[in-house]
Amino acid sequence: MMAQMAIELRNVSKQRRNKTIGPLNLTLPQGYITALVGHNGSGKSTLMNMLMQLVNPDDGEIYWFEQKYKQGLPLKVRQAIAYVPENSLAEEAYWNVEEAASFRKHWYPEWDAEYLEGLLEKFEVPRNVKLGKMSKGERRKFEIAAALAARPQLLLLDEPSSGLDPFAWKVMLETLLRYMDETGATILISTHIVEEVRRLADYIVLMHKGELLGMAEKDSLFGSWSEVWVNAADEEELAELAAELPGVLQLTLEAPGAASFLTQQVQGVEEHIHHLGLKVIKSRSLELDEILHLWTHGHRPILVDYEKGD
Repeated sequence: MMAQMAIELRNVSKQRRNKTIGPLNLTLPQGYITALVGHNGSGKSTLMNMLMQLVNPDDGEIYWFEQKYKQGLPLKVRQAIAYVPENSLAEEAYWNVEEAASFRKHWYPEWDAEYLEGLLEKFEVPRNVKLGKMSKGERRKFEIAAALAARPQLLLLDEPSSGLDPFAWKVMLETLLRYMDETGATILISTHIVEEVRRLADYIVLMHKGELLGMAEKDSLFGSWSEVWVNAADEEELAELAAELPGVLQLTLEAPGAASFLTQQVQGVEEHIHHLGLKVIKSRSLELDEILHLWTHGHRPILVDYEKGD
């Protein structure tokens, strides 16, 4: 059964001062966590801002919950979305936790004050301190807790772990996963922390220099690339091996008697190596950060459809 779409971008582009973001084509299914990854300046925050209509695309169309809104997002739709931007809101700097929460709850009919209180205690957010006087991590914890207290159907998080200590980071991960399990909400998280992607994401969307390089189911990426070591005596034998193994990457002589290379088809390659009378010394699956690095350099993994069925 096809999942409904929480967000869809159709040929969306935005001209920035020194670069163009897009055209972007992307669909995010409801009920999953999608990690938006890429180097600084790749366009992740611009994409988030367009989803919140803080900036409007120059071209293309955006759909929220399978509807598009030319005249701006209706209040009911905005109330179904919560957003934690990369930079804190200056307007809240002179409020303490209770004052900021009191203001926010007027905009969200599903506001859960009891849930917020529990999150503030779990995150150890200080009280009677102006938000502008808090440390970056303390304020971040409040913003994440307040976003979840709105009980959103769609949660947009732009670098949410920025400033968090390891304990708070772990609490954030546990809280987000529990919220997903309880509500079936959709989360789009922009992050550069690979371990965050590994623990949270169902899907990964990779941006690079303003372009979307693709979307993949996270679990399918693990094992998609492998590094293999084989016995090879010298450069001449290495050249012969390269001719016999088209499509492998980074074929190098590591030391006398050993060469290594990268491949997406490790089983078939290893079988071919055995037929050549060579020996596979060892092999390993690449880590997620290594796979993403290859992807940004044009070595695209085998992608899967983002639709899931029961």
